Amino acid sequence: MAFSSATGIAAMNLSDTRVAGCLLTGIPGLEHLHIWLSVPFCTMYIAALAGNSILICIILSQPSLHEPMYIFLSLLASADILLSTSTMPKALANFWLGSSHISFDGCLTQMFFIHFLFVADSAILLAMAFDRYVAICSPLRYATILTRKVIGQIVAATLTRSFIIMFPSIFLLKRLHYCRINVIAHTFCEHMGIARLSCSDISINVWYGLAAALLSTGLDIILIAISYIHILLAVFHLSSQEARSKALSTCGSHTCVILLFYIPALFSVFAYRFGGKHIPRYVHILLANLYVVIPPMLNPIIYGVRTKQILEGAKHMFSNLAKEFK
Repeated sequence: MAFSSATGIAAMNLSDTRVAGCLLTGIPGLEHLHIWLSVPFCTMYIAALAGNSILICIILSQPSLHEPMYIFLSLLASADILLSTSTMPKALANFWLGSSHISFDGCLTQMFFIHFLFVADSAILLAMAFDRYVAICSPLRYATILTRKVIGQIVAATLTRSFIIMFPSIFLLKRLHYCRINVIAHTFCEHMGIARLSCSDISINVWYGLAAALLSTGLDIILIAISYIHILLAVFHLSSQEARSKALSTCGSHTCVILLFYIPALFSVFAYRFGGKHIPRYVHILLANLYVVIPPMLNPIIYGVRTKQILEGAKHMFSNLAKEFK
């Protein structure tokens, strides 16, 4: 019954899309595996929520962690929670209950927050790379460069940039005339996924989306790479072998998380615009879902569990909680 009603809505002309809403099909070609795919996605989502929530609580509860590095880490954890939550609940409802319908305005809202949070996540990773660059390359100036005022300005710039980049996409989508079937072959709403429902010329949407990706995340990737090149050059000049090994291990872990965050996301951006006909749709959709859940799941491990100060802060927090309950 649910499928037949969904098909009926899908058959509507796109002039009714703004009223009837959209249908998210899930992962096309793998509908018979939705229940099985929901298990790892749900597990990763719960792990991301739990890990990042604990990490935020540790940083907030321990005054010794109120330093720039850990402030940026708490911001990353917050953005990760919001990013995964903007996609996974709807995707899981689709997998489990066949709840594929979403209103047109709801689809635009989800699209805005997904892209807004992704751009913000990217900026926070850049801020963390800059923090490590200053800490390793100019340790004596660290406290004077990364003051509370500067951190506040970085946070404000991160949010402002994300908003300025993504807000126009709403108007670019609203200006289009919708006259086709209102089915989006995805688990969540993306800019180009919505634009392709239109029978209008979407070339402006294509080029704006590409320019936004290159001028935000593309620029961030270049600056992060420059930061880590300088960090590695500074590390190789360290006299202590132990210090070099520790720094390289930390940089290696951070680089893995950065690559896991950027590669699937950039693949998604370029595949939608240039390679959609040559890449199996289910590959694109799976990767798009992985970039909103795997980095949020791994970040607390890479940035938290492997950091001595975080582990000590966790011990203090849990010991204090145990004393309160006694």
